[in-house]
Amino acid sequence: MSAAAAARQILTQLHEVMASRLHPQAKLDRVVEVIGEVLDSEVCSIYLLREGMLELFATRGLEQSAVHVTQLAIGEGLNGIIAERSETLNLAEAAAHPDFAYRPETGEEKFHSFAGVPIVYRERAIGSLCVQHADPRRYEDIEIETLQTVAMVLSELIAHAGLVDDETAALGAAASGPVMLQGLTLVKGIAGGSAVYHQPRVHIDHVVAEDTEAERQRVYLAFDKMRDQIDTMASQAEFGVGGEHVDILQTYKMFAYDEGWGRRINEAIDAGLTAEAAIERVQQRTRMRMREIDDPLLADRMHDLEDLSNRLLRIVSGQLGTAATQGLKRDTILIARNLGPAELLEYDRRRLKGVILEEGSLTAHVVIVARAMGVPVIGRVRGLRGIVREGDEILVDADKGIAHVRPVQQTADLFAERFAQSRQRQAAYAEMRDIEPFTRDGTRIQVMMNAGLRDDLAALPLVGADGIGLFRTEFQFLVSATLPARERQTRLYRDVLEAAGDKPVIFRTVDIGGDKAVPYLDSVTSEHDENPAMGWRALRLALEREGLLKAQARSLLEAAAGRKLYVMFPMVSEPWEFDAAKAVFDGQLAFLKARKKPLPEAIRYGAMLEVPALAEVLDQLLPKVSFLSVGTNDLTQFLFAADRANPKLAERYDWLSPAILRFLARLTQGTVGSGVDLGICGEMGGRRLEALALLGLGFRRFSITPVAVGPIKELIRKVDLPQIEETMKRLLASPTASIRAELQAWAEANGIDTD
Repeated sequence: MSAAAAARQILTQLHEVMASRLHPQAKLDRVVEVIGEVLDSEVCSIYLLREGMLELFATRGLEQSAVHVTQLAIGEGLNGIIAERSETLNLAEAAAHPDFAYRPETGEEKFHSFAGVPIVYRERAIGSLCVQHADPRRYEDIEIETLQTVAMVLSELIAHAGLVDDETAALGAAASGPVMLQGLTLVKGIAGGSAVYHQPRVHIDHVVAEDTEAERQRVYLAFDKMRDQIDTMASQAEFGVGGEHVDILQTYKMFAYDEGWGRRINEAIDAGLTAEAAIERVQQRTRMRMREIDDPLLADRMHDLEDLSNRLLRIVSGQLGTAATQGLKRDTILIARNLGPAELLEYDRRRLKGVILEEGSLTAHVVIVARAMGVPVIGRVRGLRGIVREGDEILVDADKGIAHVRPVQQTADLFAERFAQSRQRQAAYAEMRDIEPFTRDGTRIQVMMNAGLRDDLAALPLVGADGIGLFRTEFQFLVSATLPARERQTRLYRDVLEAAGDKPVIFRTVDIGGDKAVPYLDSVTSEHDENPAMGWRALRLALEREGLLKAQARSLLEAAAGRKLYVMFPMVSEPWEFDAAKAVFDGQLAFLKARKKPLPEAIRYGAMLEVPALAEVLDQLLPKVSFLSVGTNDLTQFLFAADRANPKLAERYDWLSPAILRFLARLTQGTVGSGVDLGICGEMGGRRLEALALLGLGFRRFSITPVAVGPIKELIRKVDLPQIEETMKRLLASPTASIRAELQAWAEANGIDTD
């Protein structure tokens, strides 16, 4: 008998049982008999969640005296593990499992094999359904699939019959009392607001189909609509030759048209499920497979299928859109499993105060955008939906990687003090807007800001920055489903230049690939670098995909007509790479000249110094460039061979360690007299103590986040350069592991606040 046939036979009998006038206990007693008979199982048991414990509610094959007596805590025993993790167990020898918990009153010692599945209702486990046999054996896939299908139907029947705790009661104190969540700091900052889910739950209230063919047609129509959406996205590739756009959304299209996926959904409908339940049923199977996959490449592909399942489920249920579509009504902490950068940008920045993700990583595209938006983000917080309710008050301390849900008054008061102090500091820094950053000895320091979005330019006059020292052009590529057209790029660059007025804007050419992979260039990055930050990315990728760099070069040249254009190439490792990139711009410049197109009044070319090797050939590079910008984020991880995406290493290597500071000192000394402007663009320059050290090393141009401009300008006005230069020489002459403590003490002695 097939899984669908077995499931349908069970469902048919379950309908009869549930429609009868039997009381709930009698119904469950009959349910386990039906399942056991159809599956020819010696034991079939149902455990349900009551008052926070899993209670044996009905059984065929175990001792009846154990019903309502045997209880397991969540996470205790095999059924407790199933409920805690919402995962399936299939064991030939149950007692060999490390979490096996023997309950003598059940009489289960004579049974060896065990298979159990969670009974899930509205994304939380409300119990477990299991079968057992005396003979040791693993259960066939069709048996497991039958159990999973039956468990889905049981979930609706059990919940509606009031046999388990309601959602709030089941969550207990975790849903009503204060809870502190721990996660990974992705973007630092503090924030407070009400919890809003990015994607409100799709509640599947009807699991059993009344008309199988009607449900099948609903799925077919949903598949057609989803495939049309994917095809439309894929057809919007706007430039590129050869393989550049052949692979656009290839994985999505492959899964969207995968016959096996559609067939599994059809089989679930054959078993008697509604369209929504069938999709959810197959999605549950996908999630279980994802947990078993160690290969990150395969896991990513399964994530693609998970995303498509969500899309299909929302189409078939008619529950489209996100919380951004509805608009935020109050200060909000956004809750999501994961987010794309474009999705984050849909939210009202005035209301979006923070983000908490169940997943997320330091190199995710959404983190790059959130940092530019100044939105604190915590990631890798497990079990959010089981703890946080829509509308709950949340205080986010992303500096420490924690969030307080439904905080007690004392915690709220402490946060209020921190918010007040932060506002006072920001008000003081705002007063620096129109004040030029001269040091005490009269040296003018250039303080510029980083940007990457059109909206970022609004901060330029507000913070009083000297210009845009780093405009990350890749943001437009990261938030787009396809390669941005040349005309679209031109509009963005022109808008940025117009918003900046007479202040300079340094455009960094596109830095994608490696740890900033985009789906439409998957063919480029499909080799899946083990060390993506050191892989095929940035200028390396752009020089290979010359069509991409040509389009960007022409866009920048056209946008800067009549103005000064500053162009900076990322991740230059050797001088010839700079030459090759500049040659692309020279070619486009000649093209525009030949057609008598308006041109920039002047062009200045520079390079990012992130790769240590470039420092060894400065004598060859300096005659070619007008400026250099040291990218301290990548430079530090390359110097220390420390992946900043690895949480164990993220804080291990201090920016004030002698190695990095001595390296930076050599750079400033190596550019003296060259006429090349040397600056810092990176997080290091936006920290007051680190900025103090950089001033002492000879750096006179900073490009930092907008929120750091005021604090750094205020710091500069307190510094006497000859004093700090002498201090840095002394500290680096015979340093300790980090000069942080000594420099901090010197700053305090000289009345400089570095917090």
